[in-house]
Amino acid sequence: MIEDAPEDPPPRPLTRAAAARRALGTLMPGGGHPTRAVLSLFAGFILFGTLVLMLPVATASGESTDFVTALFTSTSAVCVTGLTVVDTEFYWSEFGHVVLLVLMQIGGIGIVTIASVLGLLVARRFSLRMQMTMQAEMRGIGFGDVRLIVRRVVIICAVIEAALAVILTARLMIGYHVPFGRALYSGVFHSVSTFTGGGFSLHSDSLTRYAGDAWMGIPIAVVGIIAGIGFPVLFELGRRARHPRRWSLHTKITLLTSAILLVVGFVFLLIAEWNNPLTLGPMGVGEKIVTALFGSVVPRSIGLTTVHVSDMTSESLLLYDVLMFIGGGSASTAGGIKVTTFALLAFVIWAEIRGEPTVHVMGRRLSPMVQRQALTVALLGVGLVMTTTMVVLALTDHRLEQVLFEVISAFGTVGLSTGLTQHLPVAGALIFAGLMFIGRIGPITTATALALRERRRRYELPEERPIVG
Repeated sequence: MIEDAPEDPPPRPLTRAAAARRALGTLMPGGGHPTRAVLSLFAGFILFGTLVLMLPVATASGESTDFVTALFTSTSAVCVTGLTVVDTEFYWSEFGHVVLLVLMQIGGIGIVTIASVLGLLVARRFSLRMQMTMQAEMRGIGFGDVRLIVRRVVIICAVIEAALAVILTARLMIGYHVPFGRALYSGVFHSVSTFTGGGFSLHSDSLTRYAGDAWMGIPIAVVGIIAGIGFPVLFELGRRARHPRRWSLHTKITLLTSAILLVVGFVFLLIAEWNNPLTLGPMGVGEKIVTALFGSVVPRSIGLTTVHVSDMTSESLLLYDVLMFIGGGSASTAGGIKVTTFALLAFVIWAEIRGEPTVHVMGRRLSPMVQRQALTVALLGVGLVMTTTMVVLALTDHRLEQVLFEVISAFGTVGLSTGLTQHLPVAGALIFAGLMFIGRIGPITTATALALRERRRRYELPEERPIVG
């Protein structure tokens, strides 16, 4: 009698790391570990952009660009930062400007797509309700299929950028009598630069010539706010905009913290710069309000500016340091440690001050793991900024205030500058290029690696409490 062959054991469920690898495998050939895949993807884009920008046709003079300049510019565009070591308006040709636009678009869409996928995969930042909500809204699509996420990201980008381009083009034609072709070219470029957070401008003075113009400033600021809250929040608002009580904790924290930072920045800038003769001083009340509102959005996402940063007061520069370091929402085009990280740390501090054993936020309890992740991301960011600042101070003779501002701008991929980057030595330019890359990829890969690296101890050591404070 022949015995029946034993049945194959049922397949083991995928771990979070395996699910992430499978999902990212659909985004790039070879897949691999999520962090390595993201690093390889963006490094490849940067190298491609560097080689293209080195072509003679990319410069206005028709001469080849040196490797360091091309690498720095390509890194700044792909990492949607906006810092430059040359004058964008006059150094690059129209072909070079188009290359920058394409690199910003690739970098912006790429980072929010990957960040959205990783955020949905590891799901450690979101509550259980958010995970279930997102899965339901994706119509049952599994974690391994990211086509719908990519499609939605591309559609949202195209619609918002097209709408802003139309508004800017019309304003340039009507208000500034710019010919249609030039107005359309400028409108499209600055629209892409705004939504992706690229920070590049076709003007040497960024957007200072439009300071106080509500038809230019308000639409750009609104798009910057939308781009800065993150696509997971946009996805949820698209489904549940009329039901705030059903919003996830992540969405509530992101919107609340972003609103508070926007208002605080607006009021602070209005007070600090009201009588500054180099910024808001000569403007009327309406123009001051528009410029201050625009200035409150700039350091957290856009990177374009309507006033010269070097003319601002020390108080405003310090405010910008804080806002640039915090950045925007998770899985957004903005950089920084993210508003959720900042808010979670604030909630932890508040709970500790009140002597509560656990952290409760809006009817939910935060897990200790999420608290440790937020603390790790924030402290690693502080350490990176401080280390880079000390190195740049040793390489240059610039003031601490100026160097710190530039370093945080690079880390937060903001692109605001006091003029320091155009005077950096080769070593300094390479350091800033690396900092932009880390600032764009680092928080995402760090948070992902921490979420995928969960371990359980088989035993615990005896507890002891050292003196704190």
